[in-house]
Amino acid sequence: MERAINRQRVLLHHLRPSSSSSPHSSDSSIAASACMAGDSAAYQRGAVFGDDVVIVAAYRTPLCKAKRGLFKDTRADDLIVPVLKVSSLSDFEVWLAVMEKTNGVVHPSEVGDIVVGTVLAPGSARAGDLKMSAFYAGFPETVPLRTVNRQCSSGLQAVADVAAAIKAGFYDIGIGAGVESMTTDSMTTETDVNPKVQMFPKAADCLLPMGITSENVAQRFGVTRKEQDQAAVDSHRKAAAATASGKFRDEIIPVETKIVDPKTGDEKHIIVSVDDGIRPSTSLSDLAKLKPVFKKDGSTTAGNSSQMTDGAAAVLLMKRSVAMRKGLPILGVFRTFSAVGVDPAVMGVGPAVAIPAAVKSAGLELDNIDLFEINEAFGSQFVYCQKKLGLDPEKINVNGGAMAIGHPLGATGARCVATLLHEMKRRGRDCRFGVVSMCIGTGMGAAAVFERGDVVDDLRNVRTVEKNTLLSRDAR
Repeated sequence: MERAINRQRVLLHHLRPSSSSSPHSSDSSIAASACMAGDSAAYQRGAVFGDDVVIVAAYRTPLCKAKRGLFKDTRADDLIVPVLKVSSLSDFEVWLAVMEKTNGVVHPSEVGDIVVGTVLAPGSARAGDLKMSAFYAGFPETVPLRTVNRQCSSGLQAVADVAAAIKAGFYDIGIGAGVESMTTDSMTTETDVNPKVQMFPKAADCLLPMGITSENVAQRFGVTRKEQDQAAVDSHRKAAAATASGKFRDEIIPVETKIVDPKTGDEKHIIVSVDDGIRPSTSLSDLAKLKPVFKKDGSTTAGNSSQMTDGAAAVLLMKRSVAMRKGLPILGVFRTFSAVGVDPAVMGVGPAVAIPAAVKSAGLELDNIDLFEINEAFGSQFVYCQKKLGLDPEKINVNGGAMAIGHPLGATGARCVATLLHEMKRRGRDCRFGVVSMCIGTGMGAAAVFERGDVVDDLRNVRTVEKNTLLSRDAR
């Protein structure tokens, strides 16, 4: 090890300006050290050298009830176009809003890849549809696109995939997005299941209806019907308040579309600018009247489950140095991502495992996280994860969640990123770190850690190191 460090010293000596003193000078701006992966000094180095991954735009469509909402007659490949336009900053009206803060612009041809989370539609068909969507949004033929399906985390996985590719040097600018039309694509599509699945209990549990896994969580971990209903009431209350106060305007891109009268067939052109599934008057007494959906003596109802929803979202990521060169304001910084496996029979516990893993990977503790966006797939699993991790309710889904806003499977992860980062920006210095997380069907969980964009410009480490000149915190 000593010989390796000596070689570093010689190399660094040649890299120093001529005014530098001897290669062993203790007050040099850089110093030789033993380098190991995962060191906290990497946090500072990323910002100093401009090679960490930042988010400069994150937007979503309104989320509307499947089959009876305002997007019931809108195709998925049309639904994603507005957010792709905005995320490339190619839409003129959106660009005018950004002009006050920046002298640069991202041209669609500069995007290295578009990754879109999508779940219910047949993979090959939706991949083709979405490549056509890129053309509708103004991207040239030189920009590639692919889809990703990790079920309910697909939108977050798309963002993580783009961040990883930028970090790896594959390209400097990319879009992580998600879209789902639960009106068009059914959750009940029958598939041919391998007969030997019955020989493997865990594999058989992957076939359980999501509602049954919710009942399993409630029964196994003692989550009461009242707790689930109260979580739903809180979600609607917070979402209604956020809508009334205009908070969602920062993240929602209005969508011009059509709606067809089912009786007459008449088409009406409309502009959708607000979520249509939020019920401000939701109460415990109203929810208590609803019957369980999945189990006769169960506790999971339509009122304390996420809504089936149509919607899309997109996140524009790039290398920090590129954002700085273009003069773009930094909305957030992508810090880390974790996907974990859990028991398929209680897949809803996923966030309780994924969040600690992601937070630890970021070199943080749970207490360091100021805001959480945890997908409310079901009230049972949402309540369990909150209690299991001992999270402050005032930090979780402060503007409501999927029980009120909706859960368009492929888009939810990207939607949560947009909601989180805009709320962190509003809160300013009182909010530095945020987490997005969700459970995943077949027994998984995913979580990602983000940092508010303007904080990292202070170049402060997450955890204090003894000497800022070290290439690694492990060298002493």
